Amino acid sequence: MNKPFFLRPAGKDYLWGGNRLNDDFSKGIDMEPLAETWECSTHPDGPSMVASGVFAGRELRSVLHEYPAYLGTHPRKVLQSHGLSDDQLPILVKLIDARKDLSIQVHPDDAYAAEHGLGLGKTEMWYVLDASRDAKLVYGLNRDMSKEELCKAVEDGTVGKCLQKVPIRKDDVFYIPAGTIHAIGAGALVAEIQESSNLTYRLYDYGRLGKDKKPRELHVEQALAVADLREKERPTQPMRVLKYRRGCATELLCRCEYFMVERVLLNTERCRELVAYKSGSGSFAVLLCVDGCGMIGWGGENHPFFKGDCVFVPADSTDCVLHGRAQLLKVGG
Repeated sequence: MNKPFFLRPAGKDYLWGGNRLNDDFSKGIDMEPLAETWECSTHPDGPSMVASGVFAGRELRSVLHEYPAYLGTHPRKVLQSHGLSDDQLPILVKLIDARKDLSIQVHPDDAYAAEHGLGLGKTEMWYVLDASRDAKLVYGLNRDMSKEELCKAVEDGTVGKCLQKVPIRKDDVFYIPAGTIHAIGAGALVAEIQESSNLTYRLYDYGRLGKDKKPRELHVEQALAVADLREKERPTQPMRVLKYRRGCATELLCRCEYFMVERVLLNTERCRELVAYKSGSGSFAVLLCVDGCGMIGWGGENHPFFKGDCVFVPADSTDCVLHGRAQLLKVGG
């Protein structure tokens, strides 16, 4: 029973989304636009479904409720420290297609969320899968401000002058601690790894209308209560070191107290040995294919995987073997 399995994501049709998640990743979700897919999630706002094996057709959270040992040790400590149940993952893995600018927003930290009975806060990481030539993101303020100054800038529509805007390109990595005012800009295709939270305080939204033809709700008071109002240091790309072994190379993209993310470059075209993925870290892992395709096997079974596929690997599961030419994100708890 302790075998990996494929997941089927929940989709979100936010107004700023595009169609690349269906066109480029073959998600087959009947939404237009398709802004986000929640690839690995036990969050009630968008639970993932199991798509293979004996649990096919069940919610991931239901499986973890029945087999809490699949989470392993470290994530359960995080969950219990915030009063969440054992069947909830501490992380959430998404794909995001921004055809238009996202709202200017901020997420609370764990302390604020716990104080207000809101579960986990939201620290996140973005890995840029693709970006148009002029794509940018908002990363904090370009100068120190008071709450009163920022509130006035929101009210008179000049908040854009206060924001630090950073050009982005394919393969960039950005770590977004809770409290950072931020936004993904138009033309970005992003993999997001975050705490399992849907707490978003919208500070500014360009006066856009929602499906009800009314201005989308802002949360200015809550945003100002949790936002870091100091000038934010301009983000730079971290030094990344590739570690090679036959048929595979890996590099660390991000490590924080909530998750660790590695990029796996798989290429077994010129070697007969398959690449072994060994569990045993004591924690679950998530494998998200972001380019290419291949085969993944466990327990004598072999399964093809394609760009956009997501595999949940239980803690201390059966070892896997990989074959193909692909790039994957490996996310650990």
